[in-house]
Amino acid sequence: MSRLEITAPDKAQLVIEGLYKDLERRIESSPPGLCPVDMTRAFLEMCHTHTCGKCVPCRIGLWQLKNLLTDVLNGDATMETLDLMEELALSIMEGADCAIGYEAAHMVYKSLMGCREDYEEHVRQGRCTCQYAQPVPCVSLCPAHVDIPGYIALVGEGRYADAIRLIRKDNPFPTTCGFICEHPCEARCRRNIVDDAVNIRGLKRMAADYAGKVPPPPCAPSTGKRIAIVGGGPGGLSAAYYLQLMGHQTTVFEMLPELGGMLRYGIPNYRLPKDRLNDDINAILETGVKVEFGKRIGTDMTIQSLREEYDAVLITIGASTDKKLGIEGEHSEGVLSAVQFLRDVGKNQNPDLTGQEVAVIGGGNVSMDAVRTAKRLGAKKVSIVYRRRVADMTALPAEIEGAVAEGIEVQTLMAPSHIETDENGHVKGVYVTPQMISKIKDGRASVRPTGAPDVFIPCQTLIVAIGQDIEYQHFEEAGVPVQRGKILTEKYGGFDNIPGVFAGGDCASGPASVIKAIAAAKVVAANIDEYLGYHHIISCDVEIPEARLDDRPPCGRVNMTEREACERVCDFNGVENCMSEAEAKQEASRCLRCDHFGYGIFKGGRETLW
Repeated sequence: MSRLEITAPDKAQLVIEGLYKDLERRIESSPPGLCPVDMTRAFLEMCHTHTCGKCVPCRIGLWQLKNLLTDVLNGDATMETLDLMEELALSIMEGADCAIGYEAAHMVYKSLMGCREDYEEHVRQGRCTCQYAQPVPCVSLCPAHVDIPGYIALVGEGRYADAIRLIRKDNPFPTTCGFICEHPCEARCRRNIVDDAVNIRGLKRMAADYAGKVPPPPCAPSTGKRIAIVGGGPGGLSAAYYLQLMGHQTTVFEMLPELGGMLRYGIPNYRLPKDRLNDDINAILETGVKVEFGKRIGTDMTIQSLREEYDAVLITIGASTDKKLGIEGEHSEGVLSAVQFLRDVGKNQNPDLTGQEVAVIGGGNVSMDAVRTAKRLGAKKVSIVYRRRVADMTALPAEIEGAVAEGIEVQTLMAPSHIETDENGHVKGVYVTPQMISKIKDGRASVRPTGAPDVFIPCQTLIVAIGQDIEYQHFEEAGVPVQRGKILTEKYGGFDNIPGVFAGGDCASGPASVIKAIAAAKVVAANIDEYLGYHHIISCDVEIPEARLDDRPPCGRVNMTEREACERVCDFNGVENCMSEAEAKQEASRCLRCDHFGYGIFKGGRETLW
């Protein structure tokens, strides 16, 4: 006889919610190369199920859009159909009563504008011409196109040295990337459909830890050609490695005392132990690469002098200078750039921060490296000052979580306005202007001042980590094209007006990840080889285990564990622990072997040479 009842979700609602989660996983793991027209129609049909049916633009307009998309897919459309779709989508966006209608139409409009060539191909050819260039999602999303299913299968069988040999075919830094790679390969892992992405980076780290010393493959017979490489970072060393394997003699010119670039002088030891970095560098040097230290381009040599002495020149200087804040007091004593701060620590010239309050401005990975390093150098309090939200930070989530666990204070929605100094000109603190979140521009929420008064954050050391630039003045003077602070190369990595000179890595692309620098080095190395009149092939004769035919039941992902925060902040030893062999074998068994099953087998499964 009760008037009200406590409601609970019925069985149908629970099933639908489960289907939503399944769909979410499928969308997350959808590989690159899917037909945008077909995907747009599928999304539109799902959106149309949400409509309440009250307004005509949404109820009827979306249905008509779906019919037009079907015509395009069936080969029954004309170019006028595409114009009609554009007009109809805009009409629905303007006339629909709520977000269900106008956002669904906006999705179709964006697809039509951004993928116009695909729509026109459907019209001209009468069918879908979209094909996979690489049907294995993890391989296609790895910038260096490492044979990921192959080395995972090798790890699963305990063949760790073979796994390292296979990785080196495309990436001569397997140990380094096992520690610090941003693992874009995991973003579209099809295992997401079942449970969670395979821990690809963790398996690479495990292979590197258990393989021991693995010598590089033998080099091809000498060609007698000599190549100068300016910069001994990951890009320069990777190019030197592959060119050396091809039989060319490379000489790396490095301005700092040791090789590695930002790997050595930008990434702290707790993330990348330098003895492990040396394992990769020593393997590269074993191929016969020559090195000259303490040589700076523009001071000790010029592009012209190198071009006269060598058959080809490669510029891989990275992005080793800092960006400025552009605020009052920026040049005061105690204000440091994160690049210089981390470089000094990399040289074992550790500043004494004992008992100090330290603030770091920025929200990227370099900022996280700086705050966690400052904590290890004895700072009493370390703060991150960022003008956006934590969700907007470009740092990896694991890095942000690690910093917070170590006691770093995160102050968001605070934009630096000016720096306060004492009577001796030393930084005393920074004034920040409170911000509020505002309109979304280019997919990212912008900020604007709240109108509240500035807030003072006391600090005796202020570290600026808002981005990096390159030292491009010498190259500009030498006639190398420079645009917006980057060396402007053609797609092949060279310059049409300067034959024999090439560039790659961060100096050409802007600051990016290690694996992207390695990928650029592969491209440039192959094109330098072609320029010199050769066509050498890089391959690997490791035999990949056959794919297993047994089921892959749902199984949790093995994540890397870390040392306790209270312990690790006291030293610079590695933070992350390696998997055990049992964990690695289980994790490797989760791989669905997309190189064999599904579309992969029709494409041959893998690229065995380049």
